[in-house]
Amino acid sequence: MTGLFEILDINDGCHGLLPIFKVIRKGIFPIIWIGIPIVLILMGTIDLGKAVMASDDKEIKAAQGRLIKRVIYAVIIFFMVTIVSLVMDLIGTADDNDIEGNTDWRSCWEAAKN
Repeated sequence: MTGLFEILDINDGCHGLLPIFKVIRKGIFPIIWIGIPIVLILMGTIDLGKAVMASDDKEIKAAQGRLIKRVIYAVIIFFMVTIVSLVMDLIGTADDNDIEGNTDWRSCWEAAKN
């Protein structure tokens, strides 16, 4: 029977957090980065399509406004993941002499890429 500490491999230099970092970098980030913007744009396109089919000028104008807002939100979400990644990389490259354990953080974040 394998113990919990053997599965987490606490001696990996990440104190057992490497699986969590991998889930964030390989699971959550791609969903947020790609999935949410695509869903937002598709929802706006569907709304605009419904408005065009209804042939109501007021409804078309409102749907265009919603589509533009959703595209802007999609772009913001897309770049938010990039900004979070940059901040995490900057935390790891801060002055290593002043921050205890900083090299461990950086190595764990980089190990989660693989």
